[in-house]
Amino acid sequence: TWHLKKIPQIVSERTFSLDSPKFEARTKLELNSVCGIECQRKLPVPSLSDLKDLLAYETVFENGTRTLTEVNVLGLGLDPAGNSTTVPRSSRKKRQIYGTDSRFSIYDKRFMTNFPFNTAVKISTGCSGILVSPRHVLTAAHCLHNGKDYVKGSKRLRVGLMKTKSRGDGRKRKGAKRNGMPSFQWTRVKSTHIPKGWFKGVSGDIALDYDYAVLELKRPHKRKYMELGISPTIKMMPGSMIHFSGFDNDRSGQLVYRFCSISDESNDLFYQYCDAEPGSTGSGIYLRLKEPNKKKWKRKIIAVFSGHQWVDVNGEQQDYNVAVRITPLKYAQICFWIHGNDENCTQG
Repeated sequence: TWHLKKIPQIVSERTFSLDSPKFEARTKLELNSVCGIECQRKLPVPSLSDLKDLLAYETVFENGTRTLTEVNVLGLGLDPAGNSTTVPRSSRKKRQIYGTDSRFSIYDKRFMTNFPFNTAVKISTGCSGILVSPRHVLTAAHCLHNGKDYVKGSKRLRVGLMKTKSRGDGRKRKGAKRNGMPSFQWTRVKSTHIPKGWFKGVSGDIALDYDYAVLELKRPHKRKYMELGISPTIKMMPGSMIHFSGFDNDRSGQLVYRFCSISDESNDLFYQYCDAEPGSTGSGIYLRLKEPNKKKWKRKIIAVFSGHQWVDVNGEQQDYNVAVRITPLKYAQICFWIHGNDENCTQG
């Protein structure tokens, strides 16, 4: 069951104009992280002033202008981190060999153009994302910014939505659907929001905990989108199973769906071995749980797929596929970006 949780409030305090970004960084779809599972568990709980700094955010507009918004965090209660639960330490499981590729390419148009698969979108920098409102897309921050500067392709950022119908008089057009592959309707991005915690210098190094961003589309779409949810712990998930769809580079033009179980978790990250290739980075990870006091099932996004990461574990490099969990604080921030106020963001 989805458990309703009280959400902290994030309110904007001041907004400053900044210089326009250079847009000179290269898109890097595989990151090296210095903080593995053990390191994550030893991180101190951030203070309120730390949180205000980490959750401040930059907005870049289509015309290249950029602003920084400082925020205040209200209603944290006894837990300054804004997490609803603390994760018990568990022993590190031995890595399982991937074996047979467990991804599914979605070819059938009836599935591809219907919920939940049609909430997956393609980002023009080479990543994936997911629709979270009629105008907003959730994706990974590193698809747009490398921690120091915005990537080259983010200057004229576009989002590709899978087309449901082919227009025209039946003649083959450039980019038309072929061999069961989707064609895309590309929409310009009006603005992007990235938390300051992602930037080097604020967190000391790239902080995977803040590898998420929201894009506002120039034109609204008319299709069903996926709602946000608070990430439960592994124990609270049916079979510890997660699901996500994206556009993996090795299956060009195809929508690829997968589901798998989570191996381990920290307060902010999921560690798993879902089969995934670059290109699926930024996909929305979702669960299907029952609504409280109802018989209906509902899918909600509970994490953002960050991609393949190399992490130091006891001095050795180990690899994981990592996802950023949507904690109550992150829910509050993403919801605030979508609605422009905190009134619609009181319960997750």
